Amino acid sequence: MDQLTDGVSYCHSLFFATDAAEQLATHLVDSTNGEMAKAFFTSSGSEAIEAALKMARQYHLEKSPPEAQRVHFIGRQQSYHGTTLGALAAGGHRARRAIYEPMLSKNSSFVSPCLAYRGKKSSMETDAAYVRRLEEELDAEFQRIGPDRVAAFIAEPVVGAALGCVSSVSGYFKAVRRVCDRYGALLILDEIMCGSGRVGPQPSARYPTPLHAWQDPSVGIVPDMMTMGKGLGGGFQPIAAMLANCRIIDVLAKGTGAFSHGQTYQAHPMACRAALEVQRVIQDDDLVSNVRIQGKLLGKLLRDRLSTHQFVGSVRGQGLFWGIEFVQDKATKASFDPALAVAMGIHELGKMAPKKLLLQVCLLPTCMTRTLTRLQACNPLSISASTLAPAPPMASRVITSCWRLRTTSLPKKCT
Repeated sequence: MDQLTDGVSYCHSLFFATDAAEQLATHLVDSTNGEMAKAFFTSSGSEAIEAALKMARQYHLEKSPPEAQRVHFIGRQQSYHGTTLGALAAGGHRARRAIYEPMLSKNSSFVSPCLAYRGKKSSMETDAAYVRRLEEELDAEFQRIGPDRVAAFIAEPVVGAALGCVSSVSGYFKAVRRVCDRYGALLILDEIMCGSGRVGPQPSARYPTPLHAWQDPSVGIVPDMMTMGKGLGGGFQPIAAMLANCRIIDVLAKGTGAFSHGQTYQAHPMACRAALEVQRVIQDDDLVSNVRIQGKLLGKLLRDRLSTHQFVGSVRGQGLFWGIEFVQDKATKASFDPALAVAMGIHELGKMAPKKLLLQVCLLPTCMTRTLTRLQACNPLSISASTLAPAPPMASRVITSCWRLRTTSLPKKCT
């Protein structure tokens, strides 16, 4: 309310700065230990991705020498970065792309995701060998497109809606960084879902109080641009952000001196003030440490309860960001028929749980390319052990009950 009484409700940032936007930008830049230099605020994650794509294009136009031919973006299969046309084109989410495919940019292509559960050749393949294969695939895609045509590679550090809480294996993003640097492409990390402390990044000497997923030692690199969204404002106001590093900002400063992009409610003062307060609470209450502690508990409880379930193929995640993948057969990892809508059925049954447990259970179906067979568990960052403990047993009961109700509709080998 202070923003309304003592500040301004809205003014466009093209003409006026506001304390709320400036303070939020400073807070976020500081949270990266100065790795990022500037922030651009939008009203949604899709808009933040659009801003990042445009920033990449403008960077290549204004650097010396300029490379106007860099218009191609490489993403990953089964990825999702937003629903606006540019963001949708940058993602490999076939289901969401389908009806808009004729309208989408052709300057995008996709490589395999880092999904060890399905991507490794066998349980004997090491992480290092798997990373080498993915690096070779990415390098080959650069060569196929033309290395000097690629503007950027885009990925989520921990994949959310498309794959169900999938972290990369050790060394993967270092390999991606090597390929991008080799050919002069930028690296964009999308933290709209997994950021703002959600995955509980581990502290290190370089980042003693990490907030962003890329600051976790398992990622081990710094992006050229990053996006934030859901956890930025905590749902109190619609807000997202795109942050760019010093290299990009320096090029623009020596060129046109401005970002050639804009949105109606960019850097909205009310939204920025709400996000600033959310970020201050996360920092002041040390909620990322709580995420690490409760996330470890949640992971153990989920695995203890669900790993032996006949149709649970994988329980994976990090911090308070966990996914459950259902399969017909644990050995073959065969997926269910999409028509069965397995995850949606569990989600609907879960909503019938006692109201006091509903937020703890919080099982959301992911919307993936082939089948609705994955669930996500996303709990409040401030959750306590006593509140969290009933969630996995309740989730187990909901999943078991759903299968009992659906037995007659499942394939014979699954019943």
